[in-house]
Amino acid sequence: MPVRKLAGLAPALALLAGCAGAPGPDGINDPYEASNRKVHGFNRGVDRVLVGPAAKGYGGVVPEPVQRVVGNLADTLDLPGDIANNLLQLRLVDAGENTLRLATNLTFGVGGLFDFSSALGLEGKPTDFGETLHVWGVGEGVYMELPFAGPSTARDTVGMAVDIVLNPVRLALPDKEATAATVMKLFSRLGDRNRYSETVDSILYDSADSYAQARLLYLQNRRFELGQTAAAGEGTGDDGFIDPYEDPYAE
Repeated sequence: MPVRKLAGLAPALALLAGCAGAPGPDGINDPYEASNRKVHGFNRGVDRVLVGPAAKGYGGVVPEPVQRVVGNLADTLDLPGDIANNLLQLRLVDAGENTLRLATNLTFGVGGLFDFSSALGLEGKPTDFGETLHVWGVGEGVYMELPFAGPSTARDTVGMAVDIVLNPVRLALPDKEATAATVMKLFSRLGDRNRYSETVDSILYDSADSYAQARLLYLQNRRFELGQTAAAGEGTGDDGFIDPYEDPYAE
């Protein structure tokens, strides 16, 4: 990520700092709950009418081996961004593992079609710029629900924007190839939505308060990823939570 472009993030980081209030007794800092609930209602409608049916159709039409190849390609496309963030976090071992994973999948995995690296024990270290901000000492800020993207925090919203704008793959590829890469990731997310349909549907449609449930699970899951809690889903009975609105455009 170019230093000059990172320097341009100062206004966004200043705004983020202004949004970072102390969380309440339950660990949730949600001063905009009323507007967040409206966005949540919109997201549920999009999922019910568009995303859910599209994911079901994708899972029913596309054979499982093809879905696996699409997922492998999407994971490979994420790796350059992961490596860039590993370096910004000064986590050189993680950067090395992700670099080996990328090189292995591009060569022995036939350009990323097959996940050869996992068979060798190179599971990879996924990360994002939201985690980079966390490593730099930026607090998570207020809870937010974003249209289409779903649960987030002020910090992760800034991180999401940076990952999209400064993604190495998008910057390196010509426009047509970059667009194809984004489409590939969208299909991969449809596959995830179909694969975890029972979990996602139970959160969105079977919960007494789907907004509160999604918010709680997102924050617990995210804090666990960042090493801030002892166990993901602790106290919720859900150890396999997948963010129902994880951004499909995040690289």
